[in-house]
Amino acid sequence: MNKLLCAAVAALLLSNGPAAAAGTPPKLAVIVVVDQMRADYIDRFRADWTGGLHRLVEEGAWFQQAAYPYLSTFTCAGHATISTGAFPHRHGVFQNGWWDRDVERQMTCTQDLHAADIGYGIEVNGGDSAHRLAVPTFTDVMRTEHHAHVVSLSLKDRSAVMLGGHGGDAITWLSNSLDAWVTSSVYANGPVPQVKKFVDANPTTADFDKTWERMLPVERYSGPDAGLAEAPPPGWTSTFPHPLKAASEKPDLAYFTRWERSPFADAYLGRFAAALAESFHLGTHDHTDVLTVSFSSPDLVGHAFGPRSHETQDMYAHLDLTLGLLFERLDALVGRDQWVVGMTADHGVTPIPEQLVAEGHDAGRFSTPGVTAALEKVLTPALGEGKHVAVIDSNDIYFHPGVYRKIAKSATLLKDVMAAVAAQPGVLRVFRHEELTAAAATSNDTLLRAAALSYFPGRGGDLILALKPGWMFSANGTTHGSASQDDQRVPILIMGRGVKHGVYREPASPADVAPTLAALAGVTLRKAEGHPLPCLE
Repeated sequence: MNKLLCAAVAALLLSNGPAAAAGTPPKLAVIVVVDQMRADYIDRFRADWTGGLHRLVEEGAWFQQAAYPYLSTFTCAGHATISTGAFPHRHGVFQNGWWDRDVERQMTCTQDLHAADIGYGIEVNGGDSAHRLAVPTFTDVMRTEHHAHVVSLSLKDRSAVMLGGHGGDAITWLSNSLDAWVTSSVYANGPVPQVKKFVDANPTTADFDKTWERMLPVERYSGPDAGLAEAPPPGWTSTFPHPLKAASEKPDLAYFTRWERSPFADAYLGRFAAALAESFHLGTHDHTDVLTVSFSSPDLVGHAFGPRSHETQDMYAHLDLTLGLLFERLDALVGRDQWVVGMTADHGVTPIPEQLVAEGHDAGRFSTPGVTAALEKVLTPALGEGKHVAVIDSNDIYFHPGVYRKIAKSATLLKDVMAAVAAQPGVLRVFRHEELTAAAATSNDTLLRAAALSYFPGRGGDLILALKPGWMFSANGTTHGSASQDDQRVPILIMGRGVKHGVYREPASPADVAPTLAALAGVTLRKAEGHPLPCLE
């Protein structure tokens, strides 16, 4: 009996506060996004884990059949889907950037001509916000309805902004020059004191003399260290070790490029999140506060080395420890049983195509110049000399103003244009935008529906490409952006206050994460298409 009593007292002390009553909302809701985390990484790498990823699997609700149902599996679209609970055809953010017909130039998903970015210690140009996001985020609803404090962090502007939404206490990302941190006039009138205090005391140059070595015994890694067609950044080879300093005598762009592709950047972001959780007193107010963190380095490493690499496996071993430290800090600040976390990914990734070809698979690199030339060859005799194709941005083909209207008026020309695109190596199907506007909810054609869920009228292309599995737009390394299982399937793990541990095999999507957290926090996301997951107590 005494042993049981001591154990109960110890558990109460470790929780750093009294246990929350059943049914009460969590004091803090956390969204963790791991950029480019495939669903199968849990099965492949979990034996390496002892920290936060291990805790999520062992204590949380693991949804093993989670996937994006749409075509354009890109970072900005994924983060917007996670934060709003809606799909791109509704929230409006379907790629990382697109051809803006109003100004006739390429614009990023966060670019805001009416905002001004604010640098911490440097001058920055341009402006960013979530003004292109047509649906409120979970953080927006929590701010406006519950006066929640909101912190959102990432190396990438599009990740921090799409998770943070239209406001917040600290929405922060790494500058384009990679050497400083940034926010926007939409979120603050100047540098946020709590953010400035941390970045001043923790320069990213502190890792300059470090080297990324394998964390695990070499025999624990699968496959070769130098995989076929890997594309390491300048200063690194395809094999370990990876020095951050390399040839430079002082921190420069080359150093920062390597730094953000190393576990040191994830570790920095984890410490940053913990520090802001403390300085903003997240989880200590009379309402549920929100912390969102998107770890971008796994994506940058994955693009360069591929999902089968030693580097990718090692990144997740390090991330496991980073998340473990962050979760332990939140336990101490908020109480182990009084916060909840939803973790997922914005997309998966396809193996390096040269590796797939070597195994006998149909794979390759799609030629954007090739399809542009093929289209111009068809259009010039019919429409006259001049440039008719404005831009091909991944899956979206845009024509110059008035060109597509002329194409659509001629059945013969339309047929020839569609045939020219369909004949390109790697093309699975090509859709006219008219096919997509009514197909999102009604079509039994899985690929047509996937394209429709990624199409937003007025922003999407005139024609939409769907590549074959294993084919990609990237010229080197590897990428994502298709409707293949490699790119669509991601993990979902929910852990903490109000969540029942277990393995769940029900179909799910990352659009379910925000509605699940909203249900725990006592709010409703009225424009969400996802639903609360069946893991709530």
